[in-house]
Amino acid sequence: MPLSTPAKNTLIWGAIVLAFVLALWLLGPVLTPFVVAAVLAYVLGPVVERLHRAARRLTGLNFPRWLLVLLVELLALLLVLGLLLLLVPVLVREWPLLRAQLPALLDRLNVAVQPLLGQLGVTVSLDLAGLKVALTKHLSGNLEDSMTSLMKSLQIGGSVALTLLGHLVLIPVALYYLLLDWPRLLYRLREWVPPRLHAACDSFVHEADEVLGHYLRGQLLVMIVLAVYYSIGLSLFGLDLALPIGVFTGLAICIPYVGFGVGLLLALLAGLLEFGGMDGGMGRVALMLTVIYGLGQTVESFYLTPRLVGDRIGLHPLGVIFALLAFGQLFGFVGILVALPASAVLLVAARRLRSRYHGSSLYRDGPDAGRT
Repeated sequence: MPLSTPAKNTLIWGAIVLAFVLALWLLGPVLTPFVVAAVLAYVLGPVVERLHRAARRLTGLNFPRWLLVLLVELLALLLVLGLLLLLVPVLVREWPLLRAQLPALLDRLNVAVQPLLGQLGVTVSLDLAGLKVALTKHLSGNLEDSMTSLMKSLQIGGSVALTLLGHLVLIPVALYYLLLDWPRLLYRLREWVPPRLHAACDSFVHEADEVLGHYLRGQLLVMIVLAVYYSIGLSLFGLDLALPIGVFTGLAICIPYVGFGVGLLLALLAGLLEFGGMDGGMGRVALMLTVIYGLGQTVESFYLTPRLVGDRIGLHPLGVIFALLAFGQLFGFVGILVALPASAVLLVAARRLRSRYHGSSLYRDGPDAGRT
């Protein structure tokens, strides 16, 4: 039985989409910097356009686009560096304390952990004397020497460092060219769409753009709420570095799991060094991390992100959780980064498919048509 023209077109478009998804899956590691650059270009593209219009309105001059792109990318880089610089007071303050208090901290940790392990029937023999000598030797020098020694001791440090360095170089370069040619790229992509589908395609892109805008605003709101929450929560426990650690944890939450994990480690380190020498200090640190970070992660995962992000893009809270897990499984860390934006676009496509299905003869004239 020969296929009708609409059926053939559907099969062709389905094959194209399948080939595209398969290419993304196979080339995931290679595409990582380009995907990150594309996401950043989508976010920063409107900034370049508004800056171009504002500069022309205020000065009457038509500034070259490459200059505006460099300015916007430089500002974005400064924001990222500002986030990383929040770690500087943590390292400057805690590194000397770590060298001085490490032996006592290991003794206290051993005293606190061994009885708990014994109650669970786990027997662990730790060479604390040798461990203290080795760690003290590594920490006795300056920070640069210790980091160099650490990198040399990592067996996988070479390949990981080269990959990371390559991404750090490639992402800004790719972002520059994407921002420079963004309007032209969008026009070229539109040329691939058959003229008869231009109206439908433009409508779809406009709706997807609105949904992604809601997502970005919701994600920014989550970051601000968490930055305030962690800063205030750590301050209530008396942590001196509550502000930089809390702000860093809240803003870095945009990187799923990594931002929270780094913030948790920083709070653990700061808490041990500040409270570890006090009576009941270990319990205070454990309570602080359990209450502040446990509650924060629970609220963020099951309320803030589903409500402030999921509701804004029309995605059910369970859909948010499933999207993060599914995209992470398929595309790794990059999949986690793009899970919610990609889900927002897929949601728009699903709505349109449902609308067409409800208006089709398959839905209206099925075997149950007319039944009540």
